[in-house]
Amino acid sequence: MSQIAATCVFQFRLFFIALQFFTRIPIPRWVGFDSAWLHHASRYFPLVGLLVGAIAATVYWAAASVWPAPVAVLLSTAASIYLTGAFHEDGFADMCDGFGGGMTRERVMEIMKDSRIGTYGAVGITLLVALKCMLLAMLEPAMAIASLLLAHPLSRLAAAALIWRLDYVRDEGKAKPLGKDMTDTEFLIAACGAAVPAAILGAAGFLPWLSIALATAFAAIAATWMGAKCVRRIGGFTGDCLGAVQQLSEVAIYLAVLACAGQAALV
Repeated sequence: MSQIAATCVFQFRLFFIALQFFTRIPIPRWVGFDSAWLHHASRYFPLVGLLVGAIAATVYWAAASVWPAPVAVLLSTAASIYLTGAFHEDGFADMCDGFGGGMTRERVMEIMKDSRIGTYGAVGITLLVALKCMLLAMLEPAMAIASLLLAHPLSRLAAAALIWRLDYVRDEGKAKPLGKDMTDTEFLIAACGAAVPAAILGAAGFLPWLSIALATAFAAIAATWMGAKCVRRIGGFTGDCLGAVQQLSEVAIYLAVLACAGQAALV
């Protein structure tokens, strides 16, 4: 096998490892597994998000052909949650519990590690999912579909930015292999996984360039704010923090798109 072919096969393996880690989607047997691959699989986090977004958008399109938009949004959201095993939603809920109920770093880490959900987590995830569904339901169907294709990879790039810039702070954990030393090149690959779909959506006229620019800014602000909070409270990030940043950034993107759609209540 030539060097180029071997490199391509390795990149496919990394993508499938990321797909297996972040979703319930089965991967081919030939991929195999090596724990060392997880250290480099985060570069394809946004590309996995694009696949999840495409499936969610397809479910929305199919459902919207039969039922009203709110029903299509709920079915689409349920599909995306099923595909990911509520991986990111669980992280958001755990971070709400930990940061809401813990006064010290040690207590915050202890609460986030607890598999049980508390009041902060229950309220937080309920409001977040409700807001996500409401925002999508208020968009025109074509724009909602385009927003799903934009938000899923872009919000995962926001989460990958934490891996790139911050330190993983647990001695052990499911996300630890992903949280090690993401290089500038790997982050650039991740950025391309979000930038290319965004560019296609803009060039094809599915979303206004202003919406894409504002959505990118909102996602960056959400990630920066959450990253600063993580550093202040626990000195870095955990897997739960990655899920929380993804979820908050996704909602921020929908907020940006709806803001540009001109549906303000007082206008």
